[in-house]
Amino acid sequence: MTGKKVGATLLLAAMAATGALVLSAAEREVDPTFLYRRLDEVTAKPSELTTASARYKPLFGKGDSQTSVVKGLARFGELVVDAGGRSATVKHEAEEQAWFVLSGAGLLHYGQEEHSIVAEDFFYLPPGIEHSVSNSEGEPVEILVMGYFIPQGTALTLPRQVQIANTGMAKQQVVGGHPDSTLYRLLMGDITSKRDVIAAGHVLTSLFIMDIKPGGTNDPHHHAMEEEVYLILEGKGDMVAGGGMDGVEGRHPATAGDAYFIRLNATVGFYAGKGPGAGDARILAVRSKYPFPR
Repeated sequence: MTGKKVGATLLLAAMAATGALVLSAAEREVDPTFLYRRLDEVTAKPSELTTASARYKPLFGKGDSQTSVVKGLARFGELVVDAGGRSATVKHEAEEQAWFVLSGAGLLHYGQEEHSIVAEDFFYLPPGIEHSVSNSEGEPVEILVMGYFIPQGTALTLPRQVQIANTGMAKQQVVGGHPDSTLYRLLMGDITSKRDVIAAGHVLTSLFIMDIKPGGTNDPHHHAMEEEVYLILEGKGDMVAGGGMDGVEGRHPATAGDAYFIRLNATVGFYAGKGPGAGDARILAVRSKYPFPR
């Protein structure tokens, strides 16, 4: 074989190998740094809570189609109980939950106890406690359900009575390391917390609300060992999720109803809208421990 033929043969082989590598890379799925859902676009799906008068809309975790990047978070979604209805009674032996009442009113059935709940109430559901919600009011009650896997071998410190409060019990404050354009209401933290209204989480580390002034920000940042979810409750602005072309910020226009799951070490933050008619952006956020070694 001549030198020209040998060169051509080697070139074709290299091209074939390169093509195989490109094809392999295209076929290989890469875990995203964040997931996006919109509350009013998510379809209700059957769940443990479902009855003829109660439905559950999964945003992240159980019931959602994309769970490979979600680790410590068991579920994040919206429970809607119709007027005169009731959700199924459930309990989770290896999962703790935090619920936040988005709108409406109802009755929390917690073990053998009953507690009235209204909009802006939040409460902790420890592993092993039976619970459900009924609604005797004229309008549906909408509740945000957040659940977290308890790793095997975790030493549990369980509350002796129901842990329930309202956002009005949490003062607005500036949190160190963040600009004063964002005011925080610290709702629920882990069992060691001294600053949150409720200190009960084992995997859940922080449930809070941010009110961000027009044109303000909480400064984009990242968490090395925590997953986080943002749900925009009011207002609009730019959500920072993942990395942008500059490797720092990926900015996405966001309005009320947008929800983002952020995996550990991904950039997260928010810039509130500004200009005529712009109001505060209000965001509910929750962080939880990543359950594996980094």
